[in-house]
Amino acid sequence: MNAILEGRPGPLAGEHTVVLAGNPNVGKSVVFNGLTGMYVNVSNFPGTTVDVPRGKLNDRAMLRDTPGVYGLSGLSEEELVAEKTIMQGDVIINVVSALSLERDLFLTQQIIDFGKPVIVALNQMDEARARHIEIDVDRLSNTLGVPVIPCVAVLGEGIDAIKTRYGEARLGHPTPDSPPPQEVIRLEENPGERMKLYGLRRHYVNAVARSVASQKDTAQTHWAKRLSKKLGQWFLHPLVGIASMIAVLLALYQIVGVWVAGDVVDFTEGVIMLEHVVPFLQGLVSQAVPRDFWLYGVLAGEFGVLTMSIQYIYGVLFPLVLGFYIYISLLEDCGYLPRIAVLSDSLLSRVGLNGRAVIPLILGFGCVTMATVSTRVLTSQRERTIASTLLAITIPCSAQLAVIMGLMAVSGGLKAWFLYIGVLFVLMVGIGSVLNLILPGKSTPLVLDLPPMRVPSLKNVLRKTWVRTKAFINEAAPLFVLGSLIVSVLQVTGMLVNIQSWLSPVTMNLLHLPGETAQAFVMGMVRRDFGAAGLFGLQDVMTPVQMLTALVVITLFVPCIASATVFWKERGLKEATTILLGSWLLAFGAGAILCRLLELIPII
Repeated sequence: MNAILEGRPGPLAGEHTVVLAGNPNVGKSVVFNGLTGMYVNVSNFPGTTVDVPRGKLNDRAMLRDTPGVYGLSGLSEEELVAEKTIMQGDVIINVVSALSLERDLFLTQQIIDFGKPVIVALNQMDEARARHIEIDVDRLSNTLGVPVIPCVAVLGEGIDAIKTRYGEARLGHPTPDSPPPQEVIRLEENPGERMKLYGLRRHYVNAVARSVASQKDTAQTHWAKRLSKKLGQWFLHPLVGIASMIAVLLALYQIVGVWVAGDVVDFTEGVIMLEHVVPFLQGLVSQAVPRDFWLYGVLAGEFGVLTMSIQYIYGVLFPLVLGFYIYISLLEDCGYLPRIAVLSDSLLSRVGLNGRAVIPLILGFGCVTMATVSTRVLTSQRERTIASTLLAITIPCSAQLAVIMGLMAVSGGLKAWFLYIGVLFVLMVGIGSVLNLILPGKSTPLVLDLPPMRVPSLKNVLRKTWVRTKAFINEAAPLFVLGSLIVSVLQVTGMLVNIQSWLSPVTMNLLHLPGETAQAFVMGMVRRDFGAAGLFGLQDVMTPVQMLTALVVITLFVPCIASATVFWKERGLKEATTILLGSWLLAFGAGAILCRLLELIPII
């Protein structure tokens, strides 16, 4: 320990904690995945709603991630968590982008000033070279007083060096004229003193960055920089920015929500799975278990563990997750994603969210399952809870929406359609506002770095897409198998039919609907569009008021099994079950009020 305190490399004896720190958009998550080999455990930091991923670095070291922050000022929940996690670490691996030394080294120097042993992972070196940015790595290391390891995390370059050399972490050179570490930590709590320290540190970091980095400003790079700056400004303009945001979000909906969720899934599920894979599996199971035996129904029946699990995981979830992550990785890599968040922040803050939530909410109209996964882009668990709840209850997916639009066209027309949209909008705003009031904590302010606009790197996009898709499928598959098992057992035991029978009196007495609509509600638990489609056979015996009531209830009702499974996975068993059960009460309560209002005031 004395060797480390003197600034020299020292061995780390016994078990120890290594902390990963860095600014947003520096590739920290890719470094984390590379160092841990995808072994990750995500939990809340005690007393907060902020996630802190943890994983094994080796047999003796636990690696703890931190939220991406620009400094440790304690101005937000993320910064408080990052500071506490860093102070508890034995070694800090600080991920720094080679593209933005002046920005990123401020956090590096602050950690050094706090008296923590540091090793710097200088990431995105390939992009720096592509932009003719030259960095004197040895000089940077000597100036900071800590080891600096160049890396390209998305390609795995430098990851092994970080794993083998993190024990060389040192106490770096403090900011000139700054007090000792303990005094720095105390002064950081005083706003006036903090600003003085920040001024010293910022002046010093700027000088360090200028001394170690240079860029060959060719005619091509000069033109590219000017274009990048102009595009960045245009995409934040009130008119051009909002128009471009609408276009990008519509493209997201069209590509992922319509094309992938529709055409691609129709092929992967409808052709590959239902015509080839599922019959093959059913044939294999039938060789060992008679088709009329209950075990065959559990394993290979309509909702069988083997058949439906594989059908949904690889026929539905895999193409959806893959398509979503390709699109999002492209938006991230070109620098556009933060600009969407900025433009939509003001509107979403009214329901306890910030601008980052615009992607999940728009995507929900394509596929709620995929949208629930995408809530991971939100910073805190509080915001993920609000966004996931809105997705699970108030937003119909594209498959369900298509059936609903067809039913509206022949039952109620345009008036019914506007009423349907109005009811869902009021409920969305109401639920979001209530959750914003009752959930502990506060929604995080939108603090984003706006990276320059650039041409996305195909290697980066494909690497990030594959890592994220593989991680999600590995995490979701076991839970989906469990969900399939539950549904198949309900079917072979007759409980699925019993649930329909139990719901019939509720639909008739509470909602004033035909008893047969109970079957549509139950089938909506399996697939949302199945539930809505079940109402087609009843349109001749239902009034426009009844049809509108049924469609509102079936939208607010629990999501399909795929969405529910992912919801349980993302939100945890207790929270997800509470919200899903609450959706039943809300669906039937809203339906009961709506049908009575429309019976008193015959609008349609």
